[in-house]
Amino acid sequence: MGASVMLLPAAPVQFRSRDTERRYRPDSELYYLTGVTEPGSFAVLVGGVNARLVLFVRRRDKKEEVWAGPRLGPEGAAELFGADECYSVAELEERLPALLQEGDRINYRLGANERADGFARLALRRARASGAREGTGPRVLVDPGEILDDMRLLKDGDEIAMIRAAAEVSAMGHRSGAAAIASGVGEWVVESAVEAEFRALGAAGPGFATIVGSGANGCVLHYVENRDTVPDDALVLIDAGAEVCMYNGDITRTYPASGRFSDEQREVYRVVESARQAAVAQVSPGVSIASVHDASVRAIVEGLVGLGVLSGATEDLLADGAHRPFFPHQTSHWLGLDVHDPGDYSRDGASRVLEPGMVFTVEPGLYFRPDVSEGAGRAFSGIGVRIEDDVLVTAVGCEVLTASLPTSEDDIEGLVGMR
Repeated sequence: MGASVMLLPAAPVQFRSRDTERRYRPDSELYYLTGVTEPGSFAVLVGGVNARLVLFVRRRDKKEEVWAGPRLGPEGAAELFGADECYSVAELEERLPALLQEGDRINYRLGANERADGFARLALRRARASGAREGTGPRVLVDPGEILDDMRLLKDGDEIAMIRAAAEVSAMGHRSGAAAIASGVGEWVVESAVEAEFRALGAAGPGFATIVGSGANGCVLHYVENRDTVPDDALVLIDAGAEVCMYNGDITRTYPASGRFSDEQREVYRVVESARQAAVAQVSPGVSIASVHDASVRAIVEGLVGLGVLSGATEDLLADGAHRPFFPHQTSHWLGLDVHDPGDYSRDGASRVLEPGMVFTVEPGLYFRPDVSEGAGRAFSGIGVRIEDDVLVTAVGCEVLTASLPTSEDDIEGLVGMR
C-alpha cells in the first residue's frame, strides 16, 4: 500500500422484495482482509509510517438485536478482529475525512457504497484545493483490486483447506441430486436434493444459483429456472457448488435420466471427458492458463470431427473458431471467496502463467442447441454435456479437488436414481 489508504465498505443488505431481506453475504474483500461479516461496517487500512486498521461498526442496540440478533459493537469488534481503532459507524462523518487525508491515494471502488463514494470524492476535492500548497492528501483513486486481486489469486494453506471442504460438500450434494434423477421428476426436486445435502453437511448453502437442466435446457449455459420435468431418456446437467466458510466449490456433471447413456449421448460425453482430461493434464506451474483452454478446445475440435459434425484439418478449424457454436465459453475461471474469483487472465498481452496456490475450474462442454444442430449435428440435437472439476496448482503439477465425484461413464450411470 505504501502511504495510501484503503477504504472497504460492507456489502449492502439485499432485498427480495419490499422489506423482505435475503440472507446476508459479507463482502469478499472486506472479509479477506479483516474477517468482518456485519452489515453496515467500514474498514480503513492506513499505510505508511502510522499504519493501522480502523474499523467502523454498528453500535449495540437492544431493540434492533431483538429482530436481527446480537451485534458486536465497537468494543467487541476491536477485540475479535484485532483493530487498532474501532468506532461506531455513527462517527463515520466525523472521523473518516481525516483518515482519508493521511494517504497519497485512496484505494476504493467507486459505486461500492453511496456514503463511501461521497467521502472519497470529498477527499480528492480537498486535496486538489489545498494539496499543492500543503503537499498532503490523496490525488488518485485506485481500484483495491490492483493490490488485492493478486493476493487473492494465490491461496494459502487455510484457504485451500476451506476450498477443499467446499469441493467435498459440493460432491456430496451432487451425489444426492443424481440419486433423485428419474424420468418425470421435476428439475426442482433434483435441485432441492442437492441443496438440502449442502445444508445438512454444514454449508451456508449454494455459492450460486444451482443449475438443473434436463434435455435441451442443458444447452442453456446459465439455465436456473429448474421448472421442467425430466424427459424420458434425457440428459440432466447439474452445475452446483457449496459455500463453506465463505469459500466455494463448483462442480458440473451430466447424468442420463434413465441410468444409461444412449449411443449419441455417450459419444458426446466421451468427447467432453477427453477435453477435461486434456485440460487437467496441462495444469502445472509455469504453464499458461491459455494453454489449459487450448488443450480443451483442441480435444473438442478433434471430437467434433470424429462425430462428423465438423470436417477439415484440425489446425484450420481451430484457426476459424469452428467449435464456438458448440463450445462458446472459456474452459476455466478462478475460484475462491467468489465463485468467479478476481485475477487477471492475461498481463501485458500474455496469458497468465500458473503458480502454486492458484485454484480454478476446468469445465469443457458441448451444447447441441436445436438452432445450431444442422446436418450431421442433427443426430445430437438437444444434447448438452458439461463436466467441471476444481483444480489446485501444486509445486509439481495439480490436485483435482473434486476427484471424489467420478467422471467415467460407468460411474456416472451408477449414481443415477440410487435413493
